[in-house]
Amino acid sequence: MRDLSFDSAIRFAADLIRIPGLSGQEADVAQRVLQEFAALGYDEHWSDEVGNVFGLIRGNAAGPTIMLCCHLDAVDVGERDSWEHDPFAGHIDAQYLHGRGAMDIKGPLAIQTYAAAHFVKERMAGNVLVGHTVSEERGGWGIQHFLTHGSIKPDVVIIGESTSGDICIGHRGRTEVVVEVQGLAGHASAPDRARNPISALPLILPALQQFADSLPANDVLGRSTIAPTMLDTLPRSRNVIPDRARVILDWRILPDITPDSAVSMIRDALAPIALPDGLSLDVRLNRETQHSYTGLSRDRQMFTPGFLMQPDHPVVTTAADTIARHTGRTPNIRPWTFATDGGHACGVHGIPCIGFAPGEERFAHTNRERLLLADARIAYEAYPALIQDVLHAV
Repeated sequence: MRDLSFDSAIRFAADLIRIPGLSGQEADVAQRVLQEFAALGYDEHWSDEVGNVFGLIRGNAAGPTIMLCCHLDAVDVGERDSWEHDPFAGHIDAQYLHGRGAMDIKGPLAIQTYAAAHFVKERMAGNVLVGHTVSEERGGWGIQHFLTHGSIKPDVVIIGESTSGDICIGHRGRTEVVVEVQGLAGHASAPDRARNPISALPLILPALQQFADSLPANDVLGRSTIAPTMLDTLPRSRNVIPDRARVILDWRILPDITPDSAVSMIRDALAPIALPDGLSLDVRLNRETQHSYTGLSRDRQMFTPGFLMQPDHPVVTTAADTIARHTGRTPNIRPWTFATDGGHACGVHGIPCIGFAPGEERFAHTNRERLLLADARIAYEAYPALIQDVLHAV
């Protein structure tokens, strides 16, 4: 007998919190979600090459496909002793679900998974696809793989990243840019024999700040920002003048920025600099070799696109009306402050995409992570109507 109560959904979320799952290490989380798909009566459930998991509920007539999407991975917990509650205990008290992933994103994942299961018995014209992805915390390899290689293309996506019950319609993207100065290494006791790339940083950093100050703003998403977040030299010995000095930039990009245009804009901003003799400059996107729990490896650009849905899009207005009708509260229509898998779904593939979930953004990636149960219950009770109405709005 299926139990689709809110309490069952929260117990499932607590189970997931008890299973650590860093990016690339989501295997046990994925297996537990697949078990729940089966127990809830989904028509099909499977995982793909990179480890994403899917549950499908077919409609009773032809129609569009709506996808509910969370991610399987979570960030590290840091020092476990600094948490009020053990981050892997899945502790539930009178007010909150506590632990790593409570609101980012295992609580919302459980809510989406259980809300969709209502349509096992109450079929609609159109399919409900629940897809929970890998490596979202490292740039979205999972959703990128699914949308490029998957056999099902959704017509609309609801992202389960926390929105505090609002309707989120976009976010800035994020990319990491490497600015590398190349010189000539030498022994620190004889600096005249070397060409020290560090000497160029007093020229480069002010030019980057000037570029940052010139970046545009979007009326909804806010300003594009760029900040140096890391300095590195190679070799790293303290008695060696390095031959390379790198500045890593965190750039929060607006939706019109592409990987190529990002690199070109930084190059143009630094082009007027007269470097000291013997030094050269290279600008490129940072790359990272990522590994899936299924055994695949990919060298990936660190680039997550942004996106923005128009506030008057039928999917947006329908979602807002539905949430207002079922919760008694008119939701704000706003962007997220952080990036999500929606950047790939909408920003790259053009699929209408919104976000709705309980949870406060301020608790994400902290040792105070928690999900307010009262808000989670309200969201869960509204979700089946949201799924149905948004599907019909496509």
